[in-house]
Amino acid sequence: MFKQLQKIGKSFMLPIAILPAAGLLLGIGGALSNPTTVSTYPFLDVAFLQAIFKIMSSAGSIVFGNLSLLLCVGLAIGLAKKDKGTAALAAVVGYLIMAGTITSMLGIFKPEAPAIDTGVIGSLAAFLHNRYRNIQLHAVLGFFGGSRFVPIVTAFTAIFVGALFFVIWPPFQQMLISSGDAISKMGPLGTFFYGFLMRLCGAVGLHHMIYPMFWFTELGGVETVAGQQIVGAQKIFFAQLADPSHVGLYTEGTRYFAGRFATMMFGLPAACLAMYHAVPQAKRKLFGGLFLGAALTSFITGITEPIEFMFLFVNPFLYVFHAFLDGVSFFIADILNISIGNTFSGGVIDFTLFGILQGNARTNWMLVIPIGAIWAAIYYFSFKLLITRFNIQTPGRGEDGEEEVKVTTKSSLKDESIAVIRALGGKENIEDVDACITRLRVNVKSVDKVDKDALRKIGATDVLEVGGGVQAIYGAKAILYKNSIEDILGLEE
Repeated sequence: MFKQLQKIGKSFMLPIAILPAAGLLLGIGGALSNPTTVSTYPFLDVAFLQAIFKIMSSAGSIVFGNLSLLLCVGLAIGLAKKDKGTAALAAVVGYLIMAGTITSMLGIFKPEAPAIDTGVIGSLAAFLHNRYRNIQLHAVLGFFGGSRFVPIVTAFTAIFVGALFFVIWPPFQQMLISSGDAISKMGPLGTFFYGFLMRLCGAVGLHHMIYPMFWFTELGGVETVAGQQIVGAQKIFFAQLADPSHVGLYTEGTRYFAGRFATMMFGLPAACLAMYHAVPQAKRKLFGGLFLGAALTSFITGITEPIEFMFLFVNPFLYVFHAFLDGVSFFIADILNISIGNTFSGGVIDFTLFGILQGNARTNWMLVIPIGAIWAAIYYFSFKLLITRFNIQTPGRGEDGEEEVKVTTKSSLKDESIAVIRALGGKENIEDVDACITRLRVNVKSVDKVDKDALRKIGATDVLEVGGGVQAIYGAKAILYKNSIEDILGLEE
């Protein structure tokens, strides 16, 4: 069950990875074509420039307008064991037929009801694909056997799923709305728990199971924007961003985003500085690049795993403390009405696009600066105190602190990947291999055959055993190892 949850969680990462590019287009295009911005900066009032900005805005909007389809395809690709392209095609066919079935039934029985938009068919398409991709039919129908059978059976199944969702989805949808309403009524306290629990789940890579529910479903709110009913915090934010008539602060759905910026841009980089200063003076030169790279990654992109995995495994209490501070950051952003959205994470890129460029009147982005300065001080002094007081073995403080980090090159990648395979117990012990941003995620038949120390010697920050599998933290190299291992083992067909 845990393995399946991990697969579902990482499957969301494929479509979500598209969002920064789409957000960049919508953020720049929407901000610079907004009538208020144009009137403030008259040099932008050039027909050619405005045409470009409007095209950029429309290009970004179309991605966010079809998130359910993208999530559907992402689920199918992520959950399919092999021949993922066929699974993706089946998911698209199933999604379109399911949506058509639901729309038709709504038109007949409930013309006034809002449309039902869900990508759940993606997981069903993956299930049918894994079950029937090698099916053999009678000779007369032989052409339609094998992988060709998958889109066909998915298409017919989607009709029944559409009819089923027409019946069961409205109560479930109402339950989500009620849950979101309950969290909303909790006010800033609910926002704190959202930030705190999501960060805690990040320790085992299950945070991808939490935030999509708030970003893309009724849990994140329901609002009418430009005459259309929009559900999900991120969908609402980008609908408002694309609406030139929107005035005032952005929706309160930004409460699920705004708390990230103080932690990711200020807090965790300051924690890096504290860990650097906790390294003995003689060793600092060896680890300066490591801490600087991780700090810049968090500040610019909002990717925090390279920092968090420096202390998560050596002292989980420190991670819980960090999760608590992150929850408090969400709490503060909520009570101060900071209304900055984001596409992927809380780095300076999203801060600039969806905070600064949108104007302080819409986002209250200026408040992030003093809060960030306070957060940097809290993280720095608390981390420095805890690390030195309890002798926490962050990088540079252990017995092997003299060693430099090994650099992977194209020529050495295959050799390192082979070493990783051996450390995982060999080909016969590996069931499935994948990677998120920083973790090599491997489902194995027996975790007892995994040599964690060998994985660390190859460069893993640490190795986490979860639900019958392992997660080796390799930073940006995780995806390189994943692709190389699949090529070596022939896992992709």
